[in-house]
Amino acid sequence: MKRGHVLAVPYPTQGHITPIRQFCKRLQSKGLKTTLTLTTFIFNSIKPDPSGPISIATFSDGYDQGRFNSADPIHVYLQNFKIFGSKTIADIIRKHQTTDNPITCLVYDAFLPWALDVAREFGLAAAPFFTQSCPVNYVYYLSYLNNGSLDLPVEELPFLELQDVPSFISVSGSYPAFFDMLLQQFTNFEKADFVLVNTFQELDLHEKELLSNVCPVLTIGPTVPSMYLDQRIKSDTDYDMNLFDSEDGIICSKWLRYEATRVSGVCSIWELS
Repeated sequence: MKRGHVLAVPYPTQGHITPIRQFCKRLQSKGLKTTLTLTTFIFNSIKPDPSGPISIATFSDGYDQGRFNSADPIHVYLQNFKIFGSKTIADIIRKHQTTDNPITCLVYDAFLPWALDVAREFGLAAAPFFTQSCPVNYVYYLSYLNNGSLDLPVEELPFLELQDVPSFISVSGSYPAFFDMLLQQFTNFEKADFVLVNTFQELDLHEKELLSNVCPVLTIGPTVPSMYLDQRIKSDTDYDMNLFDSEDGIICSKWLRYEATRVSGVCSIWELS
């Protein structure tokens, strides 16, 4: 019997590749075949080990030499990403159609809503992957419905105040291209077969129910290595795909150890990474 085969398409930054890759590890441990896609530039930059249980495929965002080597603004990058990304993702799906494990489901970053059209073209199941939690997504969804603004107080979230919301919303006109990318997540998400959110139900039960009134939500977090949770995947001891110099992590660890006598904590709720 053929196994289900999930093709995962993250937005090409560390904070989006890592959670989808961790989700792929979970799927693979349940018997599904998984293929993680990386842009050509990222693949060539980090040269991931091809022998692991998760297959790696490359696709193009139109900037195979690196986006930061281009002077194009973010909105132009996203336009080109859609053009080149949709074509090369389709090529990957097409390539697998005649194999023993054709792709049956497309899991794509919610920043890439055009991927749903690619999935439907091939008759695949489709699920956007939201890296942020249900409360964050719900606030952005309300802003999407209200053309980019948010009326406070929010009836369903009565304790939410202006200083609690992202600067994209509280400071009108700040980073408009990035804000538009956040809002575009919701253009067709209710048409997907299910919506994956990187949180766990007990943490965001109320907000999960609010989103579930709009789309079929599945909470699949937290997407951290298994050794920190249930230890069901013995080999899953770290994130093992770093876009940055490993020396940076060593420096940070040393600093934290040096500051051990003090309280060091970071709470990132609205961060875009």
